[in-house]
Formats: sequence, structure tokens, C-alpha cells
Amino acid sequence: MADKLHFSLVSPARELFSGEVDHVIAPGSDGEFGVLVNHAPFMTTLKNGVVRVEDNGETTMRLFVRGGFADVTPAGLTILAEEAVNLESVSAESVQKEYDEAHRALLAEGKDGNTALEEQVAYLEDLKAALVN
Repeated sequence: MADKLHFSLVSPARELFSGEVDHVIAPGSDGEFGVLVNHAPFMTTLKNGVVRVEDNGETTMRLFVRGGFADVTPAGLTILAEEAVNLESVSAESVQKEYDEAHRALLAEGKDGNTALEEQVAYLEDLKAALVN
């Protein structure tokens, strides 16, 4: 399939997707970028955000990534995410509950805080926002 882009999204837990698609839009650290078949090679870091997979002009999948790297080669696009989840498999209620627990724990830490908890709260805020949009 010369007119399709091979796209893989992998997290430490598992491979979330591998297949041929028309277009992928990802949240680069320097801004959102899109990749089509035969794109020039490059590598970039990712920020928390939504990776959109498009086929036939429609968004077919929305995956939320927590940072990572994107690598575009002649073979296609590979995203190595620190954490990734298909937004169709996440409920707003479960994310809100997890956010509330992390936020309470962070407040209990006091002024000095906990960097890991701060990052978790920021991630959950971004994930909540992605579920709404």
C-alpha cells in the first residue's frame, strides 16, 4: 500500500496500534504536526495530548499520550509514548475520580509538594480536557 502511512503507537505496557492509515496528527513539544505517507524523516518529543488517526478524511481513532517521542522514517511513523490510552476506552467519571484522589494527595503533601504527584495531576487535567473535546 504505497499510498498509506504505516503507523505504530507503543507504550511500555503494550502496542496500542499498528496499521496502515492516511494521516496522523500528533502533539509535538513545539506544536501539533501531521504526517502523511512519504513524509520527510524527523524525530521529535511529544507533550501530553491527543494523537488523531485519520482515514478517508475522517478521524477514526483518538489516542491520548503522556509524553514520549515520534520518529518519522521512510518506513512510517512510530510513536513511543510514556503512557497511552485509547480515549474510547476511558470514562470521564473514572478520570475525575483518579484526579480527585491525586489532587487530595498533592494538597496533603504541603507546599514542597511531590513532583511525581504534580505531574500526575497535570496529566489527569489534560486527559479530562481531551475527553471533553
